[in-house]
Amino acid sequence: MFNNPPRSSKEWKLEYNARTSAERSNKREKLDFNELGHMTTVINMFLRTVVREYGIPFELKLDVPQETAAEAALESKKLLSDLSECKSSNEETIKG
Repeated sequence: MFNNPPRSSKEWKLEYNARTSAERSNKREKLDFNELGHMTTVINMFLRTVVREYGIPFELKLDVPQETAAEAALESKKLLSDLSECKSSNEETIKG
């Protein structure tokens, strides 16, 4: 059934990797099929839902409280102003 090249050869490594990759792939496909059906079916279901709902069928968001987001925005503005001040002082030093 399988070719038997010497274990230390490149041929053996290639054959072993190909065989185990195929076995892992087949096992994953079998598990997915038992849970959901064929993967093509799942993708088609998702795409039909996208068309039906005119967009992604779930909400994309981060669960960040508004206070935290506001603090982060203020901090980023402060960092940008510090950076621009540093840049302008460096330019003055170079010109000076």
